[in-house]
Amino acid sequence: MKCPFCGSLDTQVIDSRVNEAGDAIRRRRRCTQCDKRFTTWETAELRPPQIVKTNGTREDFSETKLREGFRRALHKRPVSTELVDAAVDRIRQRLLTLGEREIPAREVGELVMNELKKLDKVAYIRFASVYRSFQDVEDFRDVIRDIDQ
Repeated sequence: MKCPFCGSLDTQVIDSRVNEAGDAIRRRRRCTQCDKRFTTWETAELRPPQIVKTNGTREDFSETKLREGFRRALHKRPVSTELVDAAVDRIRQRLLTLGEREIPAREVGELVMNELKKLDKVAYIRFASVYRSFQDVEDFRDVIRDIDQ
């Protein structure tokens, strides 16, 4: 660790402590050159994978866009915000646990459809109709048959 005072790379850890939440470590350090002390924090960095769109472009995972998709599908449906939050959290956790740097947008869409299927059948059909680009009534019938099974 580089000393913030003199820039020396020779520092020693004097004390290490885990914070109350258990998700970070506080380290007291001393520079062997200038003898000044400073504190550093160590935390785990969890980054969701980049989303690879069907046209090949990549973009950062956006929880806001995910929530917007749920909001549109669930418009005027009796589903609480808490249930939507839990579904979004499950999807985010699933993406983090995959450990991939990139994931196709199609896979994210499938995760959304699985969550919507559990939350609200009408919202599931709404989302599926846009996501799978339904062309006629037969496409709707197929999805409804799938739900009934």
